[in-house]
Amino acid sequence: MRILLVEDDAMLGDAVCAGLTQDGARVDWVRSLSDARLALVEHDYKAVLLDLGLPEGSGLKVLASMRARYDATPVLIITARDRLSERVAGLDAGADDYIVKPFQLDELQARLRAVLRRSSNTVVSAMRRGDVAIEPARQIVTRAGREVSLSAHEYRTLLALMERMGQTVSREQLEVAVYGGSGTIESNTVAVYVHQLRRKLGEGLIVTAHGVGYRIETGDTP
Repeated sequence: MRILLVEDDAMLGDAVCAGLTQDGARVDWVRSLSDARLALVEHDYKAVLLDLGLPEGSGLKVLASMRARYDATPVLIITARDRLSERVAGLDAGADDYIVKPFQLDELQARLRAVLRRSSNTVVSAMRRGDVAIEPARQIVTRAGREVSLSAHEYRTLLALMERMGQTVSREQLEVAVYGGSGTIESNTVAVYVHQLRRKLGEGLIVTAHGVGYRIETGDTP
């Protein structure tokens, strides 16, 4: 089980890493918003432990970018901010649970197990277009019943288009879906992923709206 820890406190980070590793988890520990965004783009995690008070700003920015690109990875906020309004803001932003510093490691582990259980019990229906299907709960894509191997970036591009089936999605919206709006993306990157998806899933699946963006039409056949 791979967990992302976003925490700038060295002592707390060491303790959490040691405890979760002893519990059988693999922990990637980052200390900034930018490193968190990069880790979430490059890797898939079972859960994210997210501090709010980071050097570059609020951890809620990371959470917002995750949910904007349909990343449903469970997020457990860990923070020293104990005001009710701040807890509510975190939950409303898409966090799955909230634990206030200082806390016992046993409680953190229990809350983490709880959000993982709830996540595993959440069933998201498959989305289909012609013979192409995507199952967000398992992050699996099939064509004519056979699984198709996609990169993480290709998968997120396809998911963003399938979520908005019938609507034209701009290049900027797809950049947010794939990268969380990091602002360091080459201008032709989205076009490359669309090209790869067409090669793997059929030329007719994704329609280009010239000068606007891309869309997947509604209907039974591409």
